[in-house]
Amino acid sequence: MEQWINPRVKDIQISGIRQFFNKVSSYPEAISLTLGLPDFPTPEHVKEAGKTAIDANKTTYTHNAGSIELRKAIQQFIKEKYHLAYSAEEEIIATSGASEAIDISLRTILVEGDEVILPAPVYPGYEPVIRLCGAKPVHVDTRDSEFKLTASLIEKHLTEKTKCVILPYPSNPTGMTLSLEELKEIADLLHDKDVFVLSDEIYSELTYDQSHQSIATYEGMKEKTIVINGLSKSHSMTGWRIGFLLSDAVISKHILKVHQYNVTCVSSITQAAAVEALTAGKDDAAPMRKIYEERLAYSCNRLEKMGLEIHRPGGAFYLFPSIKEFGMGSWDFATQLLEKEQLAVVPGIAFSDLGDDYIRISYAYHIDQLKEGLDRLERFIKNLKKK
Repeated sequence: MEQWINPRVKDIQISGIRQFFNKVSSYPEAISLTLGLPDFPTPEHVKEAGKTAIDANKTTYTHNAGSIELRKAIQQFIKEKYHLAYSAEEEIIATSGASEAIDISLRTILVEGDEVILPAPVYPGYEPVIRLCGAKPVHVDTRDSEFKLTASLIEKHLTEKTKCVILPYPSNPTGMTLSLEELKEIADLLHDKDVFVLSDEIYSELTYDQSHQSIATYEGMKEKTIVINGLSKSHSMTGWRIGFLLSDAVISKHILKVHQYNVTCVSSITQAAAVEALTAGKDDAAPMRKIYEERLAYSCNRLEKMGLEIHRPGGAFYLFPSIKEFGMGSWDFATQLLEKEQLAVVPGIAFSDLGDDYIRISYAYHIDQLKEGLDRLERFIKNLKKK
């Protein structure tokens, strides 16, 4: 029966991140620096809120967009943190993680033949959804712009078929952020154009050099921007699957229809925990961010001493050093590193062909694991240079 499967589904692949992570299971002694999975537990008070919800039998369906209590908590959180103003009743949707928010947003706005501009290298979760919609991903090479999708690069790739521009900052896999001036230049370019902006801001609480700002705060941009955020990274709630989607009411009412037929609503238990995270725990990310920043400084210093070219990230918890000097593809490099030194990193090709000269290292791991992992990487590189 496989011949009758939707050919678009047959053509997409499992994420390269997961492919390599699964490969690591054959190496029980390996150290893994692969996943963007915070190594902190969910804050205790957030877990208690989930337990209380269960005991109180809050186990039924909620409003499709999420309970009004949760949507008001999101409304206040994003207003206080990022100066974003959205109606809890009409412009906020709680989703099953940021991944579902990406899916339902793109399925709502895209039709056959549309083009979507996105930076490359880039998180692999966008392209498959774009292709499933019958649209075309337009990868923009950002290797010469410090992995930043600038206004000038966007302008070069705009066509009459452009339906959406994706801004995933802070970035996975590079950790790069956009400055306020760079955001303003993009806003000035797009504010009078009939083009949506999908702004994936899931790492907004994990920025180091400057406070996060959303492009939706610029004049004329809220009406065309879909903002995606959530608690997976900021509150170490990856398994709870809680994201949120913010958009103008004219857009939200249509996205909500796709969401309704997709998941009905987010788990009621998760919603109760999320309310606690967004209110009493609104600053829970601060101590985690401080530790991430210490790990970033240590890891950058180690990589630079190894002679690897790297742009210092401004957010998230990833490093994306170049391996171009070694003359091999990233999959071969990562495979040999795993086999010879029992260290797992993500091959850059998992983030499009334009990432093949790089590897991604996650520093969302304890410092002891980072130290040992980077020791193994250093030995591997020294041996390569001897050849």
